[in-house]
Amino acid sequence: MASLSRKDAGAPPNSEAGAPLFDKPDRVADHLNNRIFFRLFQVANTLQKQAVKELGVTTVQWAVLGALSDPRPTYGMSVGTLADFLVVSRQNLDGVLKRLERDGLVERVTDPGDKRARMVKLTREGFAFWADLRERIFQFYDQAISSFKFDDRVALAHYLNELQGDLMQVRLEQPRRERKKAKRRP
Repeated sequence: MASLSRKDAGAPPNSEAGAPLFDKPDRVADHLNNRIFFRLFQVANTLQKQAVKELGVTTVQWAVLGALSDPRPTYGMSVGTLADFLVVSRQNLDGVLKRLERDGLVERVTDPGDKRARMVKLTREGFAFWADLRERIFQFYDQAISSFKFDDRVALAHYLNELQGDLMQVRLEQPRRERKKAKRRP
């Protein structure tokens, strides 16, 4: 990611110091957009790292347990519905579910409405684990966002929702470039 040096940061567009970066008027917006999306990438990775370090679960495990934690009697959620809800691929979700099953926190059961379908639900141990984890998550949230005022939190949630909606609408005119696969040496 290109970044502005202090010298370039205050330079007006098309000045000598900023010419390579700001050779077109929309380059400033391109740079800002790049900074926003790179920061989102860093924030997501920081959240993942801190979740594992402080809570002992990955962010996807955290999200799966939370999604399945509805205390009302249910038969669980289908893998497809859960994947769509969490905005992850079924393949990635399957690996997470296998680890959670191994740990006795979730189980896959037959859907009573369709004997061919499988549902995922929390086990009794999963509900107990979630109850303990949830209290620690609230402490995590409190510390992570302590510098934000309530109105700032509302605004951040609003803008993140807007961004997610806009991301879902992205349709590029040009086809994506396929990466060339490196040839393996014998």
